[in-house]
Amino acid sequence: MAFDRRTFIGTTAATGAAVALAGATSTPAAAAQQDAKKQGPRTYAFTVMGTTDLHGNVFNWDYFTDKEFDDKAHNDVGLAKISTLVDQVRAEKGRRNTLLIDAGDTIQGTQLSYYYAKVDPITARRGPVHPMAQAMNAIGYDAAALGNHEFNYGIPVLRKFEEQCDFPLLGANALDAKTLKPAFAPYSMHRLRTPCGRDVKVAVLGLTNPGIALWDKANVQGRMTFPGLEEQAAKYVPKLRSMGADVVIVSAHSGSSGTSSYGDQLPYIENAAALVAEQVPGIDAILVGHAHTEIPEYRVKNQATGKDVVLSEPLKWGQRLTLFDFELTWEKGRWSVAKVAAKVLNSNTVAEDTKITRLLSDEHRKVVAYVNQVIGTSTQAMSSAEGPVKDVAIIDLINHVQAETVKTALAGTEWAALPVLSQASCFSRTAAIPAGQVTIRDAAGLYPFENTMEARLLTGAQLKDYLEYSARYFVRTAPGDAVDPAKLTNAEAIPDYNYDAVYGLSYDIDIAQPAGSRISGLSFQGKAVDPAAQFVLAVNNYRASGGGNFPHVPQAKQLWSNSDEIRNTIIQWVKAKGTIDPAQFASVDWRLTRAGVPVF
Repeated sequence: MAFDRRTFIGTTAATGAAVALAGATSTPAAAAQQDAKKQGPRTYAFTVMGTTDLHGNVFNWDYFTDKEFDDKAHNDVGLAKISTLVDQVRAEKGRRNTLLIDAGDTIQGTQLSYYYAKVDPITARRGPVHPMAQAMNAIGYDAAALGNHEFNYGIPVLRKFEEQCDFPLLGANALDAKTLKPAFAPYSMHRLRTPCGRDVKVAVLGLTNPGIALWDKANVQGRMTFPGLEEQAAKYVPKLRSMGADVVIVSAHSGSSGTSSYGDQLPYIENAAALVAEQVPGIDAILVGHAHTEIPEYRVKNQATGKDVVLSEPLKWGQRLTLFDFELTWEKGRWSVAKVAAKVLNSNTVAEDTKITRLLSDEHRKVVAYVNQVIGTSTQAMSSAEGPVKDVAIIDLINHVQAETVKTALAGTEWAALPVLSQASCFSRTAAIPAGQVTIRDAAGLYPFENTMEARLLTGAQLKDYLEYSARYFVRTAPGDAVDPAKLTNAEAIPDYNYDAVYGLSYDIDIAQPAGSRISGLSFQGKAVDPAAQFVLAVNNYRASGGGNFPHVPQAKQLWSNSDEIRNTIIQWVKAKGTIDPAQFASVDWRLTRAGVPVF
C-alpha cells in the first residue's frame, strides 16, 4: 500500500521508530508449519536493489559542460538510467519480490539540485517539488538513508524534501540535540508476501555520517547530534529482531575502510560500515555509501556469530545499481537467511527511462537555460587539465577571488594589515573558462562542491607544515626517472581535492624527497617566510572543519566566515568585474622539482 507519511511521522514522534508495511495479510505460521512437515523445507528468494550518492543526478547530463555525461570509462549517470535497470530487475524477479533503497547524498551535487534549493527553492510558498523526490517517487523507492550532503542547504530544505518523498528518510544516529531522540525515522519495516509460510519481514536500518556535526556545523549545531554508527546499530538491530524482522539490512552513508579523514576532529569513525558488520550481530547485509567507490561484494565476518555480512557499494551518481540476492528457508516455524550474494549492474548498458525524462523535462530545460546565462567575458581560455601538476591560471582565479573577498571582509578590522593567502584544489580536471563569453556553468564548473569560505589565522611555520602535508599527493620520483604526469599524482590514494596549492606564497615541491621533506624556497613577496610571521588563509569550510586532516587549520583562530557557496562568490565576482583577465592575477608561484631542477 502507499506510504502514509502522516501516520509515519506520528509513530516516529511517539516511539522514535516507524513501520512501513507493504503486502497482504500473512498466512498463519501454524498452517505453514503443517505444510512444511508434509513437503519439506520451503524456500523464498527476493532481491534488494540499492543506490547511493546520487548527488542530484536525474538525467545522463553534465550541466557544467552542457552535454551528455561521459568519462574515460564511458559511465552513464542519473536516476533515469537507474529506473530502467530497476524495471528490468522487477520484471525478472517479480515486483513483490523486490525492495529498492538508497544510502544517501541525494539532494546536492548538480546544478539541477542547486537550482531547486537556491534559485527556485522547494521551501518557497507554493514552491516546486524537488526533482529528486519526483524521480524517486516515480521509480518507487522504499526507503533512503540520510547522507551528510542532505544537510548542506539547511534543515528547512531537508525537511521539505522529506515531506515531498513517498518513502521514509532514515537516520538512526541523527538525534535531536536536546532530547537525544531520533530526529528522523531510525528504520522502516517491509513485509514481502511469500508463496508459502509466513510473510518475510525485512527491516532497513538507516545510518548517516557523524561528520555532519563538523561539515555542516552552521546548520546543525545545537539542533542535532550524530553519534557513532556502531553504537546506534548495536541499539537498534536487537530491537528489530525482537520485532520479528527475518532480515536486517543496514543502509549506511559511511564507507567501509574503517578510517576517518578528519583525525581527532571527528570523535566517531567516518567510514564505519565494515566495523558495524564486524561488531554488531544480527545484520545480514549493508548497503554502503559515502566513499564514492565501487564494491560489488565484500564479506565481513561478524565477531560474535562468525557469520558473513555482505556489503556492497554501487558507484556514485547512479552509475551502478547494487543487487542483494537473498535466499531464505522456512524451518521450525521461522524464516532464516540461507544465502546472500551481491553484485552491481552498470547503468551504461541501458537507455534512460522516458517515464522519468518526460516527468522532469521542464525542470531540466529551466536549469539548462539558467546555467547558460552569460555573466562576463574572458580575455583568454583557461583549463584545469594540468592543474594537479602545474600552477595554472584557472586555479589562480579561484584563489584570487577568495583572497580578494577575504581582504574586503577584513578591511577596517584589527587583521586588515595581515597578508591574505588562499588555498584551492583542482576540483575538476575538465573545468575550463573559454575565451570570450563566460556563462554561469563555466564559472560554477570551477567549484563543483557546495563549500563556503572562512578566514583562519596561521603562522609561517604552520603554513610550511600545511604545504608539506599537501605535497604527500605526489608520487616520489627520483632524479633521472621518466616522468609521466598521469602517474605522478594521487599517491596514497589521495584525491585531487585533497591536494592544496597556496596562493600568495612561492615554493618548490621536490618530488625526489620523501613526504614531509619536500617544500623548499618558501617565500612571501621575495623574502623567506618567517616561521613566526602571521598570515590570513582563505580556506573552504571542508578544510577548516578538518576535511583531509590537514594540520593546524581546524584549531586556528577563525577571523571571518561566510554562508554563501564559494562558486556563487566566483559567479558574483565575474558579474561584477565583467572581464576576466589572467594577466591581473595569474603567476607561477609553485613548481615541481627534483634536486632543484624543474620537472616541467
